[in-house]
Amino acid sequence: MARYVPVALVAALLGATGAAFAYTEKLKLTPSPIVGTRVDKVFSPVCDCPRSSARISFRLREADALSVEIVDAGGTRIRTLVQELAAARGPVEIFWDGRDENGAVVAEDEYLPLVRLGRQRRTIRLPNPIRVDVTPPTIQRFSVVPRVFSPDGDGRRDTVVARYRLSEAGQVSLFVDGRRQVLKRGRKQQGEVRWFGLVEGETASAGTYRLALGATDVAGNPASRSSPALVVARSVALGRERIVARARRSLAVLVVSDARRVQWRLGRRRGTVRPGTLRLRAPDRPGRYALVVSANGATARAVVLVRPVPGPR
Repeated sequence: MARYVPVALVAALLGATGAAFAYTEKLKLTPSPIVGTRVDKVFSPVCDCPRSSARISFRLREADALSVEIVDAGGTRIRTLVQELAAARGPVEIFWDGRDENGAVVAEDEYLPLVRLGRQRRTIRLPNPIRVDVTPPTIQRFSVVPRVFSPDGDGRRDTVVARYRLSEAGQVSLFVDGRRQVLKRGRKQQGEVRWFGLVEGETASAGTYRLALGATDVAGNPASRSSPALVVARSVALGRERIVARARRSLAVLVVSDARRVQWRLGRRRGTVRPGTLRLRAPDRPGRYALVVSANGATARAVVLVRPVPGPR
């Protein structure tokens, strides 16, 4: 009788193996109890931004006792987010703040959500890893051209181009006098961003502006802003604001503009010239006059003091 024991044992093992195989095949054919899984790919728990937590969402086919854990690549439990929650059929949304059971921020790495269904006695490890990134990018290069521009819409030196390079891909912003005026779409490690001379939607007035670059990486970590670069906005400018001349004598003043032509007015006389040195004849009568030079809607002024011509000695 003893010689038949191994045969019986083998038969039992074969039966158990077959049952396990059948159960495994049944699980493969059974629809997953959760569908529509969406898991944030990367976030920063220290960024103080909308991406400071990771969202884990899915739909339950049937109501169940739900537990959700975060595990590392080796399967070690890092944090229990939900424990035996009576969850109804339908959508489930859970957030992880990137901290372990003790409240400490976890190390930079990839982590996986683990879903346990108590009633069905099933454990499902979601295939979507979550990467924790707490290292901010750095701005490696920032340059601005031109340093003098004229946002007057004539197509000549209307735009400031800021070129940059980051330590990693990120979304960049351009700050003008400390306030963000441009947010560039997309995330690149290097490229350029343009400022069209608008401040809060209005064309910048003549003056000096401080431009600085900011950036955030895909996780939401902000870079320290670049050192500012100074640019000057102007459409037309005069070399002097006060001109003294003798009556009926010649006077000269430098006109600086990107416009092809500028208009001038002195007393009752006016004309159109190219930018450069403007030479005019002073009015016949002594007095105080205004020299007005305009281009593309912008105006520059200078006071002209006309002295009498000295008489013969």
